[in-house]
Amino acid sequence: MAYVARKIQFVGTPETNPETKPFFEGAAEGKLMIRRCTSCKKAHWYPRELCPFCFGNCEWEQASGNAKIYTYSVMERATPPYAIGYVTLAEGPSVLTNFVDTDLGALKIGLDVKVTFIKAEGDGPVLPFFTPA
Repeated sequence: MAYVARKIQFVGTPETNPETKPFFEGAAEGKLMIRRCTSCKKAHWYPRELCPFCFGNCEWEQASGNAKIYTYSVMERATPPYAIGYVTLAEGPSVLTNFVDTDLGALKIGLDVKVTFIKAEGDGPVLPFFTPA
């Protein structure tokens, strides 16, 4: 399959709140922001106020943007075809994502990927996606 995914169509615009605002602000600056617990030191995803492991307080940090594909699925019958899946960040958490700027047939579990940012059409936000490293 030689289709290269790039155009991302969004349905609606994600709403920010005090818990997620730093994530969207970071994405607009080309930074992938995740949360890390100040008590147990574990990084986690999805952004939340309390640590899901120990209920400690958390702080924002910039992730490296490097990851490996944990699992994926190619939607060949969609127009245009696209791929979604989970990547495991170098910092530990797994993140659901779309894969872009790649031959969808070249995706494989364990492939090194890196974050890239795409601005949504119209007034939409800048969001992170992953592409082969």
